[in-house]
Amino acid sequence: MSDMRFVMIGMALVFAGFVTLGIAGADYRAASIESDEFETCYEYPKDGEPVETDCSARVAGQALFFALIIGVIGAGVVSLIKGARGDWDGRVRPEDVVGPGKKGG
Repeated sequence: MSDMRFVMIGMALVFAGFVTLGIAGADYRAASIESDEFETCYEYPKDGEPVETDCSARVAGQALFFALIIGVIGAGVVSLIKGARGDWDGRVRPEDVVGPGKKGG
């Protein structure tokens, strides 16, 4: 894999992580707010009354979601660093060099 591919993959992973956190993160923030403020968590179905749920299970789900997103963003950062530190341009054989800086024949 060339180094530019790592940069592109890294950018895509970081972007996907932040977009997912922005879109789906609001659903997971509600659990921690409810457990901190009211000590009782409720699930709100679209077509019925609120149902009391286990706060610790919802907070654990929130932590798992956050860890997954941090893992995706972290993988993107590692890929970006790997792509930026690549040495693909330094491994060109002298006989393959073209352009104005070419030395020799």
